[in-house]
Amino acid sequence: MTMTDGDLAAHLANVAGKILIEVRESGMFEGKSLGKAGDQTANQFLVHALREQRAEDGLLSEEEKDNAERLAKERVWIVDPVDGTREYGEARADWAVHVGMAVNGVPTLGAVALPGADMVLRSDQPGEIPAAPEKLRMVVSRTRPAKEATGVCEAIGGELVPMGSAGAKAMAILRGEADIYLHSGGQYEWDSCAPAAVALGWGLHASRIDGSPLVYNQEDVYMPDLLICRKEHADMVLEKVKAFL
Repeated sequence: MTMTDGDLAAHLANVAGKILIEVRESGMFEGKSLGKAGDQTANQFLVHALREQRAEDGLLSEEEKDNAERLAKERVWIVDPVDGTREYGEARADWAVHVGMAVNGVPTLGAVALPGADMVLRSDQPGEIPAAPEKLRMVVSRTRPAKEATGVCEAIGGELVPMGSAGAKAMAILRGEADIYLHSGGQYEWDSCAPAAVALGWGLHASRIDGSPLVYNQEDVYMPDLLICRKEHADMVLEKVKAFL
């Protein structure tokens, strides 16, 4: 079966999401064991499928031992089988499956599945983003919102919207549920590659919080901060966040 990269990313994210729902509804696991079972089961599917379908590409997954061979590859798939393990285990809707691709370090293609909403958003099929309200909404961690985000939100007279996974937060902007996602609490490449690719594909701004580009497929996969928002809000947010850096 030959698929475009976009179709493959969307298909894998969708199927992995359905697998995760099945694992959760099996009744075999609860608590941390559910998260572990879901992560490992979805990861096995994604990793085996990508190695079968795109054997020449590099691969980086949160749940897989890193292989330095990816560093020599131009095209690298970067996946997170369950983004928001806590939310997944609690049967909430704000978790996601990330299947992204970086080409020469640039987040070029991605699909983010939101299985709780039965939805896959993809970089190569952009939709229309609802207009922003007068009072801007900023998505933040529902358990530990970062001081930079809360400070910027207060400075612009915005409203905080607590939410679970990084993918769910980023996709909330595309869905018209939020306007700004500013994160500074520490992440890794798999947390943001697919969401950033989708956001960019839909015409949004995506960068580090100092305004520098997001660069993937690095030897050190730690990527501590991220800004996703409408382009017309980017300069304002980047200027306001300077006071908290």
